[in-house]
Amino acid sequence: MKIAIVGATGEVGRMMITCMQELSLNIDVLDLYASAKSEGEVLYYLDRPIHVRELTNSSLTKHYNYVLFAAGAGVAHSFAPLAAEHSDLVIDNSSAFRMDEDIALVVPQINGHLLQGYHGIVSNPNCSTIQMLLPLAVLDKAYDLKKVVASTYQAVSGSGHKGILTLQKQREGSTEKGIYPEIIDLNVIPQIGVFMDNGYSSEEEKMLRESRKILGKDSLMLSATTVRVPVVYGHSISVYAEFSSDISLPEATALLQKAEAIKLHENSYITPRAIGNSNESHVCRLRYGVDKHSLSFWNVAHNIRIGAAKNAISIMEKHRAFINSGSQNV
Repeated sequence: MKIAIVGATGEVGRMMITCMQELSLNIDVLDLYASAKSEGEVLYYLDRPIHVRELTNSSLTKHYNYVLFAAGAGVAHSFAPLAAEHSDLVIDNSSAFRMDEDIALVVPQINGHLLQGYHGIVSNPNCSTIQMLLPLAVLDKAYDLKKVVASTYQAVSGSGHKGILTLQKQREGSTEKGIYPEIIDLNVIPQIGVFMDNGYSSEEEKMLRESRKILGKDSLMLSATTVRVPVVYGHSISVYAEFSSDISLPEATALLQKAEAIKLHENSYITPRAIGNSNESHVCRLRYGVDKHSLSFWNVAHNIRIGAAKNAISIMEKHRAFINSGSQNV
């Protein structure tokens, strides 16, 4: 298998390598690309040293089975279409193509069937959207999801390594705001992304639009408030959801207990500090909302793992599974 990672030296790129190592994937070629300032840096895959190369126009004109983009939307717009011309599948972690109607937006446990026979570019959803939709998709199948109100508590690593450095410097006494509109240390900031004309931020708008696309529910009503908090890793979400059908709380609990990539905590809760290297979406404090047509729960997940890198690797693994089963040709 031949794989390339674009943006390999960033938070998500490094985690992609870690997630592949945890699966001990047999990779014949692993090429790592980044900006000119990272050229020559050495990263490791299963104790194999790999020198990072500068990303250029000719970098992605050779054939790879999978090209994983862990760079920004600008880089993706410039290079992903080129990579798609020469390789089997491009998996992009940025927001560049998520709402393109011709490009699949995939959480494998929810709509992985879209990868069967798929070629070109596939998009990795927003981190908060992934972790929230994993349990909501399970409940939607049983009770028909209609409305969601979500408040997020998002870690600084969601802003990349610069977010972590900003918090660390402020913890050490710096009064510079860094990459945030306000001091983040010992504070919370109810703004992630730019504000839209409707009063919502771009991050909040992503959660609405991406949730509708992934679930295939254009009528879904969703209101999100996204907040940056002084946590390094691990996004938390307070979720309130309304459904068409009456809900059996024991049944809903059982459905979540057996669902893939979900860890249900009964009679307890989990915090971002406790999730460690988990690749699961953690659900706790599951309870009725205002009536038996609604549920409320607390949702925590590692934003760089299942919210980004691990979902990308899962897309790759699901696509490979279709190939290995003979259900598509590449």
